[in-house]
Amino acid sequence: MQFNKIVPEFYVSDIIKSLDFYKWLGFVVKYDRPERKFAFLDLDGGQIMLCERNGTWETGELIYPFGRGINFEVGIDDIDAMYKKITKNKYPLYQDMTTAEYRQNDKIIKQKEFLIQDPDGYLWRFCSSNN
Repeated sequence: MQFNKIVPEFYVSDIIKSLDFYKWLGFVVKYDRPERKFAFLDLDGGQIMLCERNGTWETGELIYPFGRGINFEVGIDDIDAMYKKITKNKYPLYQDMTTAEYRQNDKIIKQKEFLIQDPDGYLWRFCSSNN
């Protein structure tokens, strides 16, 4: 298995609840350590780690919503199917589907995107990976 050079690890309040959520989104558990309440997940090459809070490496007070000041963009192959799954199950959207334009040097990149929050309030921006 190839590991990305940066893999964020999310502290979560309930590993089972978080694993259920991420697996529902389509993430695959690549390996886990249930005795440590830890899991390594992947979605279309986007990698994250989940660890239930245990007081280790917590640099300050964690209160909901966790992850303030950051959003995690993940490019997915079929954004329409993901969006349909989210809305069909009435999961709350943080931002509805839009087509955004971003300048990349002298080129304009267009991508479809929408945002949701996970059970601990981490903000996820799902976008089309085929710009």
